[in-house]
Amino acid sequence: MSLQSADALLLDVFDLQEQDRIVTFLTAERGKKRGVARGARRKHSRYAGQLQPLARARVTWFERGSSELVRIRSLELSRPATFLQGDLEGLLLGAYLADHMLEFAQENEASHELFRLLDTTLVALAVGVDRDLAGRYYEIWVLRLAGVFPSAGECLGCGRDLGGGAVLPAAAEGLACRHCADGGLEVGPEALEFVRRSGRENLESLARRPPSRAALEVVAELSARVRRTFLQHELKSFRVIRETLAGLPPDVSVG
Repeated sequence: MSLQSADALLLDVFDLQEQDRIVTFLTAERGKKRGVARGARRKHSRYAGQLQPLARARVTWFERGSSELVRIRSLELSRPATFLQGDLEGLLLGAYLADHMLEFAQENEASHELFRLLDTTLVALAVGVDRDLAGRYYEIWVLRLAGVFPSAGECLGCGRDLGGGAVLPAAAEGLACRHCADGGLEVGPEALEFVRRSGRENLESLARRPPSRAALEVVAELSARVRRTFLQHELKSFRVIRETLAGLPPDVSVG
């Protein structure tokens, strides 16, 4: 049995039996981990108020052989996630951010880029960066780090520059010019420019000159189609957001 300790971002928390909880957390050095927090459900537990999804914490845990489930020894909260817990929009966005890491981060494999991406996105959200903008930036970069987000530079078919807009064909293997594409998702110049800017600017810089809501909606659909093609399924949180949006007034935006 070995003792490990690392800064972590909590991804998921659920009940185990009568007194314990299972905590999934992301570390930069060790990737995704799942651990048991013994007694976390007790009334006067030392974990009371600490197990907040998307909070940052210092986690110490015991590993035993090849067991996938570790035993958490201590957890010290360093940055709560209360800024996402006060309203429905924040709760849904938080679940969406965590869901990406639960799907894309690997257990016991270094995840420096994914950890930094989630951490910096949460920091930006905490200081008030637009949630829709942050969500689009985040999903683009998760897919980029997975090596599946299409290039916004040249046409997949003929190699021409895509400056005037592009089309994502049904196969979602890459962006093509309108001449080469035989139907698909239209990605206009503004949406395409945002994709390019996301590769060279951080969230704070993007927020100073944000794209229109219409362009962000196109980017959301672009990312969703690429993600579905790669995973062969959709994230549960994405479906929940879409179903929730369908039941809200038209002037309400989530994620």
